Amino acid sequence: MTTVAVIGASSGIGLACAVHLAHRGYHVFGTSRRPPPGQVPFEFVAMDVTSEASVEHALAVILARAGQLDAIVHSAGIGFAGAIEDTSVAEAQQQFDTNFFGAHRVLRAALPALRASRGRVIIISSIGGAIALPFQGIYCASKFALEGLGEALSHELHGSGIRVVLVQPGDFHTGFTDARTMVRASGDASIYQHQLERSLAVMIADERRGPDPRDVARVVEHALRVARPQLRYPVGMPLQRWSIVLKHLLPWRLFAAILRMIYKIRG
Repeated sequence: MTTVAVIGASSGIGLACAVHLAHRGYHVFGTSRRPPPGQVPFEFVAMDVTSEASVEHALAVILARAGQLDAIVHSAGIGFAGAIEDTSVAEAQQQFDTNFFGAHRVLRAALPALRASRGRVIIISSIGGAIALPFQGIYCASKFALEGLGEALSHELHGSGIRVVLVQPGDFHTGFTDARTMVRASGDASIYQHQLERSLAVMIADERRGPDPRDVARVVEHALRVARPQLRYPVGMPLQRWSIVLKHLLPWRLFAAILRMIYKIRG
């Protein structure tokens, strides 16, 4: 039986992936700082991706229980929102410590076991890792960094038998919307307040009417099953998926004008 560790399985896309894969016959270990709510069809192992010791201990527990590790699905992440000018260095560091360095810690700890099984690395990135959105600058920067990490890793692991996949979700209906953290300086004193409110309202509306995160889980299963997976799989609403292509096809000024129109950026 294929053993998969889903990192960040307490909610949202990570939980959807863990549940779906367990129902599809995978031996799933779901990790997060806190257990997911209710009963779940997978084994839970506590892991804090901001702690190297916690990551190493959790993976050791998984290997002791399962005897092998065939894949990781890295979905742990948090989201800060606010203007870059309003974002403190400490807030930016917190964003990166979870979204980027968390993935780095997990990869460093998991790769020896994955090399033995010729396994899979699936990183849940974001369409925001290909297109930077206003007032999501630090979050998008962390996802851009994940994209570079995954792409470089695919070169470094060439010939090892390990395949690397970046899954790029757009807006999905998950708890991420309610869990988003506003940077502390984004209140009434911010010169960006009204623009931030307009742009964020568009994002929240898109998230609340977004597709079911099980769509991402099905893409993840495909990436696990296919012999030669693609490096990147955009998934989500059609316009959001195609926006990655349009960014490269359209002149930048036109693409930027469309994006600013969508997010109600006013000059």
